Amino acid sequence: MSAGTFAPNPGAAPVSRMILAQTALETRMLLRNGEQLLLTVIIPALLLVLFSAVDIITVPLAEGGTEKSVDFLAPGILALAVMSTAFTGQAIATGFDRRYGVLKRLGASPLPRWALMAAKTLSVLVTEVLQIALLTVIALALGWSPHGNPLSVAALVLLATAAFSGLGLLMAGTLRAEATLAAANLVFLLLLVGGGVIVPMEKFPGAVQSVLGLLPISALSDGLREVLQHGAALPWGDAAVLALWAVLGLGAAAKLFRWE
Repeated sequence: MSAGTFAPNPGAAPVSRMILAQTALETRMLLRNGEQLLLTVIIPALLLVLFSAVDIITVPLAEGGTEKSVDFLAPGILALAVMSTAFTGQAIATGFDRRYGVLKRLGASPLPRWALMAAKTLSVLVTEVLQIALLTVIALALGWSPHGNPLSVAALVLLATAAFSGLGLLMAGTLRAEATLAAANLVFLLLLVGGGVIVPMEKFPGAVQSVLGLLPISALSDGLREVLQHGAALPWGDAAVLALWAVLGLGAAAKLFRWE
């Protein structure tokens, strides 16, 4: 064996490879966490089955009264699943990573900080794909008849992911982990009721509807219903609301996030 056969090649791996490795790690950690699975998968699935099978609430019906409850509920539950992963789950996980010094140590590694946030966002997208696939199968089994262009759905989901991720990172990077845990779960419950997910916006007073309609969860659930329930093109108004929240949330998180 000649000298130099195994020449060392020190140095960090390419950033793209580091991002993919960190994305895989973040996704595995999320899928192994029972509490996260309860929040992101089990609760949305149970809500979809329960409210589709039992007449607990009255949903708006199409002309002729032929529309099924699942046609109204499925887009809202998909919106809830996106919020549970991109906002609630990410805020809690990142908050405790920050508290235990994980972010500080990773920030000192060859992985750039922006790449770490990119990996967390990609992990959210991977989880959302799995969520949407599972919830779609359940909804179809319950008799759901979706319409519309899948590209419009993808655009709304991507805008909402950016908006919720920015807000979740802002919360995780500015509050203590315990406060983030409480606040993120409280926001989840409040938006579950007041975000048009399972309770139609028509049930609220007019002035309240105007305010709730500006929330990202309301824009996502209404936009998904326009596409999947009514077969509309991309709802630009809802997309604009989500884009505005994405700019505000990500901008504030980038400026105010504290790594220690």
